[in-house]
Amino acid sequence: MGNFLEDILSKIFKGSEKTPINHKENFTLKPADLNQIDQWIYSSEGMTLLGRIYKNYHFKKSQINDSPQVHLLESPYANGFAVTYEDPLTPESFSKLFLAFSRRILALGYQQVSLDRKIEEINEQVKTTEKFYLKPPLQAPKPDELISQLYGNVSIEKITINNQPSYLKLVVTVYSDRLYQDAIPFEQLMDNVFNLEK
Repeated sequence: MGNFLEDILSKIFKGSEKTPINHKENFTLKPADLNQIDQWIYSSEGMTLLGRIYKNYHFKKSQINDSPQVHLLESPYANGFAVTYEDPLTPESFSKLFLAFSRRILALGYQQVSLDRKIEEINEQVKTTEKFYLKPPLQAPKPDELISQLYGNVSIEKITINNQPSYLKLVVTVYSDRLYQDAIPFEQLMDNVFNLEK
């Protein structure tokens, strides 16, 4: 016990052998905040920003960049995109987009598995990652039928560096297990996430 206290006190007062920050926690959102996001999605600001990101996603496929810049993530088992924090995004709209993406995925029949926050010190900077992890609904397999994976598993991340917004990322990972049907194409997910017709 004495050694434990000595270690703590030496770290506090000597400042030597500083241990980098590394903390992870689960958190929840208030229903009122989620209702506010559901309304924001269909507001003029929400529809304009979502429409702009969707347009820039398609621009990027044609090697054209516009602000906010969209980056494509493409591989055989994972697809997605990232949005750089830049004009016309604000800290508030950046956070709202993060929540809006999760609400749009949930509207496609997904279930939220977790929502967590990881804070880590990297090269004397503090990186904070907030992450939703969503999966297709659990199903009991029917005889002679494959299980639907919808589009695959979805993760949505909001990254800040030293409390400054950096980027948002949405990635879909598909199951390659032979018990599952082929995933619905990622392009259809994009169409459904950004199609704001009620």
